[in-house]
Amino acid sequence: MSIPGIGPRTRGAGRTAKRTPVRVNPIRRHALRRGVRLKPAQAIVSGFASAILIGTLLLMLPIATVGPAGATFLEALFTATSAVCVTGLTVVDTATAFTPFGHLVILLLIQVGGLGIMFFAAVFGLVLVRKLTLSSRLTTAVETKTVGIEDMRGLLRGILIITVVIEGGVAILLGLRFWLGYGHSLAESAWLGLFHGISAFNNAGFSLFSDSITGFATDPLISLPICLAIILGGLGFPVIMQLRKQIRSPLRWNLNTKLVLTGTAVLLVAGTVYITAIEWNNPATLGPLDAGGKILAGFFQSVQTRTAGFNSIDIGQMNTASLLGMDVLMFIGGGPAGTAGGIKLTTFAVLLFIMITELRGHGAVNIFHKRLSRAVHRQAITVVLLSVGAVMTGTIVLILVTDLSLDVLLFEATSAFGTVGLSTGITAGLPPVGQIVLILLMFIGRLGPLTLGSAIALAERKILYEYPKERPAVG
Repeated sequence: MSIPGIGPRTRGAGRTAKRTPVRVNPIRRHALRRGVRLKPAQAIVSGFASAILIGTLLLMLPIATVGPAGATFLEALFTATSAVCVTGLTVVDTATAFTPFGHLVILLLIQVGGLGIMFFAAVFGLVLVRKLTLSSRLTTAVETKTVGIEDMRGLLRGILIITVVIEGGVAILLGLRFWLGYGHSLAESAWLGLFHGISAFNNAGFSLFSDSITGFATDPLISLPICLAIILGGLGFPVIMQLRKQIRSPLRWNLNTKLVLTGTAVLLVAGTVYITAIEWNNPATLGPLDAGGKILAGFFQSVQTRTAGFNSIDIGQMNTASLLGMDVLMFIGGGPAGTAGGIKLTTFAVLLFIMITELRGHGAVNIFHKRLSRAVHRQAITVVLLSVGAVMTGTIVLILVTDLSLDVLLFEATSAFGTVGLSTGITAGLPPVGQIVLILLMFIGRLGPLTLGSAIALAERKILYEYPKERPAVG
């Protein structure tokens, strides 16, 4: 007998009928078990914001500053944001305004911000509980631009080894030079070497010298180790890790590695030639130096546009043409999944090859015998348009609240967004609104417009329909 709407009774009444198990996505199962959790992008944004807040509170302590009253909230907030976002812009002199405790806080913020908040959370979780939760794997994968989440232990271990080796090696080289070449005590030399080594590898640009590296402009034993650390940090961890394993097998390098290495070499050479040629006879920058010193200083400043913030010449005295060229280099930035900022070399390369393909009339975009996915096209275009919008909006606001010229304000906004830290010397003199604009640009630039946009998005849903195609006139 059957009841309408219910169907025949199953055999084995009174016992639980066997049902075919339904496969549930492990990520969804984890979310259902643990309740509503932040999306990876939201976790990253909240992590960086929390680190900035903690750093701000620490830098406001009287023990952190030389003055008895401590730093103001805006000074501490600006410095903490600049450190966590590994930028290097400052509104006070880092060398004289902060005590050794304040310098230590800044250094820790640089290290945490350079490697990533979620990276450190995953490391602590691995050390304390000997395992990584699924949420930790997901957020770390998003932050480090990793495709898979399987070998996260190996990824964390590799990043730690690379960081310790490079920062330690550069710190030793610099420490020895400060000790043997400039008469600093052994302890002071070690501290100077460590601070500048960490600041350089994380592309932060903070210095314990009031004039940054200007006093060592012609000293290759100071300039070149700093440049080496900046370049390596700007390549990105995926590139360094692949080079570590396959440096003698370039045919096996993936597309990301090839693009980053090629782009880095081209822009470093182009930047050096451009800056050196324009500033060669400028009496306020490269003019007084000999030929070797000019080339070294020009190369040093070209490296800094990879999103570091050291300077060995007076940026405020550079020609307007030099500043504009450096704007372009700072906006491009370095490699993805590293300590560099900007839109990233890979994004710029994708747009460049899209343009070349369109001009040639080809259908698919091919780079190094690899075809790019259409999704990569859209992502690159989105990143660039959002980034241009952020820089332009910031520059317009700065124009409205100051009476400074467009070239220096555009340079300041681009430096902040690209987390570079180079400045023409106007940062401290900006009104509070202008400094807040730079804080927002540093935060957006460090996280990336896509990550920030994904964190702000209220919901993600897949559209199950398409509209008819139509092609408007373009160009």
